[in-house]
Amino acid sequence: MSASSEEMNQKLTFRRYKDGDHKEGAWQEKIFQASWTHKCPEYVLSTPPCQGSCPAGEDIRGYLDIVRGMEKPPKDSNWQTYAFQRITQANPFPSVMGRVCPAPCESGCNRNQVDDFVGINSVEHFVGDYAIANKLTLPQAGASTGKKVALIGGGPASMSAAYQLRLKGHACTIFDDHAMLGGMMRYGIPGFRTPRDVLDAEIQRILDLGVEVKLNTRIGVDVTLAQLEKEYDAVFLGMGAQSGRMLPVPGFDAANCVNAMAFLRAFNDGRLQHVGKRVVVIGGGDTSIDVATVARRLGNITVATEKDRPEHIIAGQVAHDVAAVSAREGAEVVLVSRAAIDKMNANKHEIEQALAEGIEIIGAVTPIAVIKGADGRATALRVAEFEVVKGETIIKAGTEKDIPADLIVSAIGQAVDFTGFDGFDNGKGLITANKNYEVPNKKGYFVGGDVIRPHLLTTAIGHGSIAAESIDIYLKGEEQGKRPKIDVHHWDLVRKLVETEHAPADFKAVDKAIIIKEETFAKEIDLGVRGSDSAKFAVHNFEDRSDKYVIPSNELFLGHFPFVPRNQREHITLNAEQALGHFEERLMKLDDKQVVAEAKRCMSCGLCFECDNCVVYCPQTAVFKVKRTDSTTGRYVDTDYGKCIGCHICADVCPTGYIKMGMGD
Repeated sequence: MSASSEEMNQKLTFRRYKDGDHKEGAWQEKIFQASWTHKCPEYVLSTPPCQGSCPAGEDIRGYLDIVRGMEKPPKDSNWQTYAFQRITQANPFPSVMGRVCPAPCESGCNRNQVDDFVGINSVEHFVGDYAIANKLTLPQAGASTGKKVALIGGGPASMSAAYQLRLKGHACTIFDDHAMLGGMMRYGIPGFRTPRDVLDAEIQRILDLGVEVKLNTRIGVDVTLAQLEKEYDAVFLGMGAQSGRMLPVPGFDAANCVNAMAFLRAFNDGRLQHVGKRVVVIGGGDTSIDVATVARRLGNITVATEKDRPEHIIAGQVAHDVAAVSAREGAEVVLVSRAAIDKMNANKHEIEQALAEGIEIIGAVTPIAVIKGADGRATALRVAEFEVVKGETIIKAGTEKDIPADLIVSAIGQAVDFTGFDGFDNGKGLITANKNYEVPNKKGYFVGGDVIRPHLLTTAIGHGSIAAESIDIYLKGEEQGKRPKIDVHHWDLVRKLVETEHAPADFKAVDKAIIIKEETFAKEIDLGVRGSDSAKFAVHNFEDRSDKYVIPSNELFLGHFPFVPRNQREHITLNAEQALGHFEERLMKLDDKQVVAEAKRCMSCGLCFECDNCVVYCPQTAVFKVKRTDSTTGRYVDTDYGKCIGCHICADVCPTGYIKMGMGD
């Protein structure tokens, strides 16, 4: 029987059943057949590995897309301001972190599979400095809830938590035993890596939200935890791990053997003006590099009295400063590490800079003793080659050697000072926390930063952000929920639709409905949710997997991306003579054109970046651009399922992995 002209002119559509069928057959056998599939494309938002690797949880892809010009700022803003706003949703210290974070995001960047990682830190550095220069502010504090939170410690964890809590309307008071805020950002990192005017500007933005500060206030001396429990509704413990660990070898009790935290604090306080002629640093991480480079810059003075010895200054004793009137010479600085040089934990670039400045690094040896002179002061550090057998260090006989030293600095780790915090030590010198950063069995107490595990400044910022959410839930009297698998700040399509005046409409039930009435209940079947692909009450053809899935490089079409050299920041490299007395910043920022060019290297993993591949290569013209009036980030293309034959070419040529063959499952 021939078809009528009317039937011939009807739009062809895919049908799951043939006429007369009422049961689905072996569907799994029909999924893939050569060049086509019963599945059709859908748009799936995933988390990029840079973002999944960021301890602060920044929406990195989001602000790179803003800088490159793909995601447009609101009409009353520019891309620099909009990018700053996106970064500071997670991290209120972009200028500081853009300089000092070792950037695990860059190590995880999928662009490494093409040529070289995207310079994420350099973009953050530029945006942070732009914000300071143009006096950009953080969002206003939320309406007051009447709740008060005490935050102990003035470092990145507490500052991050205070910032997020003020946005939620909670009053915050920071207690710190230092004269200034900043924690390890100020007292653990030298000023030539973290310029103090930059740090002060980013701290002040948080204080401007109405954060109260009580400095030079020590818990257990000036105020007790019991007092805080009475006056505040919740307490956040973010005091950090600012006590250094002493080297556990015989002789390290000598007066001129100190720990790295005391050394750096004395320097950053402005008290330490010089070191001895020969300085030995034990470590291998970033802190040991900081100590070594500081010692190289301070150098030695030719005329000094007993009181001028650096160990007295580090210990807090008042000494006569003869540095200004005496000849200054370069100190001989040796860094000793148990790890081989190429296996050290310190930033590789910082290691290269230290070597260029004349610092000697000896790897793959372990300290075994401090050699003392007749006066009881250390004269050398004895080291030896070793091997580890079943977790035990075995010294290789005959490999011992002495490294002369006037000052020995231990940079082998940090410890928490629990004075005034009875009952919080978990037996390992730290504080235990659950996934919500609550302290178990301590109602109303939350924690973040190095007191949980000494790590990066960005890690502490991330802890503070998550803890603030948990504190907010606690203050509302609600139960803590399960944290997402990928616990970072995610790009939000619905937020973008609202911002661009494309928000989904309210759902309204249709007038026609079928009412099924039985003896005990009535049920309404709303016909309005059937065939709703063109309805405006939902975001169609889209799935958000970003809270549980990080997209790997093998799900991208890497062939789309040509080799593009990275725009690298200039780093002033000093030699041994130039390093002496040089306390200026060495890391220069990119200019605006370089920053935009670098952001364009981002592959926007897991989110459409509007390349048109899917539109160009679709043989059925089923994939099409959304009308300009309806288009926005993440909603640039759509699919006509009446035309789609499931050939999956669009998914194959999608550079970012945003298109998945999922519709029809």
